[in-house]
Order: sequence, then C-alpha cells, then structure tokens
Amino acid sequence: MTKAGPPEELFLGIDVGTSALKTVLVDPDGDVCFEGSAEYAVSNPQPMWSEQDPRSWWQALGESLEHMAAQGARLDAVRAIGTAGQMHGAVLLDSAGTPLRPAILWNDGRSDEECRIFETRLPEQRKLSGNLCMPGFTAPKLIWVERNEPEVFKRVAKVLLPKDYLSYRLSGDFLSDFSDASGTLWLNPQERRWDDRLLAASHLTREHMPEVFEGCQQAAQISRLAAAELGLRPGIPLVAGAGDNAASAVSLGITEPGAAFLSLGTSGVLFAPTATHRPLPEKTLHAFCHCLPDRWHHMAVTLSASDCLRWLGGVVGRSPAELDGLASARTNTGMSLLFLPYLSGERTPLNDSDAVGVLFGLRVSTTLAEMVHAVMEGVAFSFVDGLETLAAAETYVSRLTILGGGAGSTHWRQICADALGLPLDYRNSANNGPALGAARLAIISCMEGGLDERIANVCRPPGIIQTHEPNASRHEQLRATFENYRSLYTSTRDLIGAR
Repeated sequence: MTKAGPPEELFLGIDVGTSALKTVLVDPDGDVCFEGSAEYAVSNPQPMWSEQDPRSWWQALGESLEHMAAQGARLDAVRAIGTAGQMHGAVLLDSAGTPLRPAILWNDGRSDEECRIFETRLPEQRKLSGNLCMPGFTAPKLIWVERNEPEVFKRVAKVLLPKDYLSYRLSGDFLSDFSDASGTLWLNPQERRWDDRLLAASHLTREHMPEVFEGCQQAAQISRLAAAELGLRPGIPLVAGAGDNAASAVSLGITEPGAAFLSLGTSGVLFAPTATHRPLPEKTLHAFCHCLPDRWHHMAVTLSASDCLRWLGGVVGRSPAELDGLASARTNTGMSLLFLPYLSGERTPLNDSDAVGVLFGLRVSTTLAEMVHAVMEGVAFSFVDGLETLAAAETYVSRLTILGGGAGSTHWRQICADALGLPLDYRNSANNGPALGAARLAIISCMEGGLDERIANVCRPPGIIQTHEPNASRHEQLRATFENYRSLYTSTRDLIGAR
C-alpha cells in the first residue's frame, strides 16, 4: 500500500525468496511506502534436487525496483539498504565472481550421505556448530559437489548464501551476517565466528567465506556499476542483513526472549529468541545467532507447510484460495482423516529426508473439503511437534504471531491456535516480513544513540488485525488426534522402501 506524501528519506529492504524476490521502501518511522516483486523459477532436474540460477535474483531485483519506480517511488531518496533471503543455499563463485553452477537451495535433499561423511570427518561437529547436519544445510552440499562435480569444486573461490550473492552484486564485496551464516554449519554460533575445523571438514578455508557482520552493521556501499544498472545512487550504505526468519522476527518486533512467531509459509517455522546459545541438535532444533548483537534464537522447522495445500490444489485443479473456501464451509461429519505433511521429508523433530506424505482414513464418502481440512490439521500438528521441541530446550512460548502465505486463511489460523493451545495474533504487514525486517536493519544502522534504544524504537510490533484464541474443548480433541498422527508416522515410515 502506497503511503501518502513523498518521504525525504527511504530505506530499501530486499527479500530473496524461493519463488520470488520482494522489495519494500519504508520511511524513517518504518512504515511501508512502496512494494515491488518479481518471480523466478525453481529447477528440479532430478528427484530431491532443487536449484536456481543466482543471476535470476539480480534480474528480479531490477524488475522489482522498476515496479516501485513506476508507482512513484524516488529511488534517489534511498539512504540505506538491507537484504534478507532464503537460508542455506550454496552459491559457488569462481575467482572472477561468476557462478559456477546453479545455486543448490535449502529444500534440496540430495546430500543425505554427505551429512554422514561430514559428521564422520569431525565428530565434534554438533558441539562446534550447535546443530545437527541435515541435507538442507550448506556444508553437506559442498561435500556433494566435491564428490560429484570435482572440477567445479576445484574452481570454487567463494561460497555465498543467496542474499549475500545480491550483496556482492550490489557492492562488489563479500559479506554475510551471523544469522544466515549460522545455517551453513561452518559458523560457531556461540563465538559468532567462522570455525576452521568445521570448514576443514568440508575441505574449505576462511578464504572461501565472506566476512561476517552483525545484521544491522553497515558492511559495504553500493558500487557505481550497480547503481547505474539499478537507478540508485552510488555509495549508499549496505547493511549485512539477515536470514529470512531472523529478518521476519525484526519486522514483527520479536527481538527479545518471550516473544515468538509461527511462519505458515512454503515451509513452516516456529521462531523464538533466546538470551544465550542453547543447542539441542539431537532433537533437530536449530540454534542460530539472531541478526541483532548479543541475541540468539531457536527454530523448529517443518519442510512443507502451505506447500501442502498448493500440492493438493495442483492434484485437484483448484487454487489454494478455493480450497480454503471449501474447508471453511465444511461441516463436521464425524470422520477424521489424518495427514502427514512430509512431502519433502521432515526436519524437526524427525530429521528424516525419506519421510513421505500420507493421507489416511479415506472412504467412498470422503469429500474434498475433508481432505483440505485434514491437510491443514496435519500441518498444524507439525507445529505442535515443534512447540514440544522448543520446550525440551527450555524455550517456552505463551502466544505467537502468525505470518506467511498460509496465514491469510482465517480457518487455518484457528486450526493452528486450537492444535497448539495458544493464542495467535495475525498482524499488519504479515506478508512483508523479511523485506521489512531488512529495511528496519538499515534504519537502525543510520540512527544515533544506544543500540538497545534504537532496536526498541524501530522494531515495534505491527498492529493486530485479529487474535485467535484456542478453543479449549477442541484443543483436547486435537490432542488425542495428535497422538494418532504421531503413531501413523511410526507405523508407516518403513513401508515406502517395501513398495
């Protein structure tokens, strides 16, 4: 939504998503004035592979900025820029800064064997990184490249994360932030630095890594070449930015322990800040740095969330919005379908890249509306698994802010509240999360005064559109169904190999 009046200063936030790049321009008060976006493709050349051309992100940035300029945005008013983006992706550059191959994305599952190799090479890996090695992380992807594309691996000069590739194109400098770097498995989150032993286990050194900064720290400036190509002023400060979830937290004011959010996006996330680094790798809990100094966070991750509804829509030829309408109008028939949302395997708490989706309990009388409801309920149960994992790490949550594409469904929001037994707040700007958070980091970098004061002034929670209180009786019913959900995975996990 365009804000009335031409601001004298604007701050640009960029979000490199999985399927689209989003941009926002905000004023010094943090209010969104302009929005832009541009889509690009994901390539799946083989089963479990997920790749993307990094150059498509740069092209999308240009298109998105042009879109905002066409709305009347003054790009010459941009004072500082922040970037955010999908985590874990491996962007491999040669000595000239040219991509050597498509980026291997966060939802790529090819490197299961390489995870075992990584942990065998360095038995202290979990202690040093604070996290379990999983195919989605960056380190095993590089071991896969070394084993399967050795000529490419020999030419690797820099390994960047998706948003950091854009930062390189914007500035000519190699930089990252602690929150995003935590997801590589090469960073020691406790000490907030690259770890030589973790790098050596992937046959890499610090020379292959970008310099790492706090997310709100000015780390580079926009080059003349990038400025001329994008219509920006040269010399604009560029902050280090954040991984997409840490940036979303900043956009929602979730910067201190006690606050938390649930992201019902393509994948699903429960995010909770912590005052210290408290790893729990055996439960597949992510323990990362926050993008703000002296802060960390826990994340419980489910690999398929709103993507499950998109999958069902593709099968039956309906849009997610149409399916949501069917589920919202559904009457309770007494039938109870169970759905396991493991369409891309699962992380928290299973760490099972071979886990598969299951729709159980079908009858001749089963309706599409009941299937949609079961899909929504199954995704909500994956968040219950995540909530219990957070509690096992002594991170307790009493209410959640909900965001992401799936959060646009009132029906799905209520299902999540009932399953979790927690109130959920749906707020303004819920779908601008990472881009808005990146812009807020840029604002913080330009302010005077103490850091905590600047963070408190900028990172205000957006206004609440609707709060969903859990229905107590429905919560008790869902607890029983949840136990069946867990049993279904245990009962079926070995069947896929027997077909």
